[in-house]
Amino acid sequence: MSARAKRIGCIAFTRAGERLANVVMATLMSGALAADPDEPWSHSVTGCYGEGHESLSAWTATHFSSDDALLFVGSTGIAVRAIAAHVRAKTSDPAVLVMDEGGHWVVSLLSGHIGGANRLATLIAAAAGATPVITTATDNRGLWAVDTWATRSGLAIPNPHAIKAVSGKLLAGGTVRVWADEGVRLDGAPPAGVELTHDAREADVVVSPWAVPAASQGALRLVPRCVSVGVGCRRNTPEAALEHGWVGAAQLGGRTLDERAVVSVGSIDLKAHEPGLLEFCTRHGWTLETWPAERLRQVPGSFTASAFVSSVTGVDNVCERAALVGGGRLVVPKRAGGGTTFALAQRPVRYSFD
Repeated sequence: MSARAKRIGCIAFTRAGERLANVVMATLMSGALAADPDEPWSHSVTGCYGEGHESLSAWTATHFSSDDALLFVGSTGIAVRAIAAHVRAKTSDPAVLVMDEGGHWVVSLLSGHIGGANRLATLIAAAAGATPVITTATDNRGLWAVDTWATRSGLAIPNPHAIKAVSGKLLAGGTVRVWADEGVRLDGAPPAGVELTHDAREADVVVSPWAVPAASQGALRLVPRCVSVGVGCRRNTPEAALEHGWVGAAQLGGRTLDERAVVSVGSIDLKAHEPGLLEFCTRHGWTLETWPAERLRQVPGSFTASAFVSSVTGVDNVCERAALVGGGRLVVPKRAGGGTTFALAQRPVRYSFD
């Protein structure tokens, strides 16, 4: 499945800048410069500020909240003043870049790592025949940028404030230790200054779908999306009961599942329009997937069978089978209570340092 096309909004301050922007955007949109096929870009808008377009402040407000990247063609000072009121956090701000109207320089101004501005500055500079200007220390020193790696790998970052400590350790010439949980495989040779460890207690970076109590409190947490949730419930079960059942199910050996690890929530098709279940999923930002009993019966494995459930639904177990439809291993077997059943399956995931 191809990735969602990222949206870039572009505005120029002069007519010459607009002509350059159109050429650059056409090249970028063609995909000719994208080394990664899962990095498509879609063109939001190109305009020349001051020639019949909305005010710069209004344009910036709209595109800062809706687009993945903004490119200002013109003065850096104007761009800085335009975005100043909208800058919030490195985990949510879009990439912001500035290119001079002569096409000499492309400056990565904001969200260089997580937002991808550094990577995009390189692509745009190639399209314009310009020089990318990247000021982040790890990039300029050729060191591992953990937030860039995490973002491109699709890993969530629950505690982004810890990125500074990881980067600081590398910049000081120290060694950053990375620990990966069971089911998480890290391929390729670790970058300079990075090594893998089998002890979560000494890790600077922890890659796990679970909150790991044994890890250092200061460790940077990276969360892979690799857990499938299977749900069963009685008819008209309220959302509150499902919430209570979920809290109990998201526990494993003293560890709590990070909700950002959930890749799917599934049940039998009889529950496709169950109000409480739909409300529960909406509250957590999840989409409910459902399957007919015949499909669930085809899921291989040994399950906690129930004659009653079989008589009602046509399959001996709903939650465990629904959790395993997409593969993986059952890590939390059926847990029942309050008219609900939950099960969790974890799929193997691989990330590469290359």
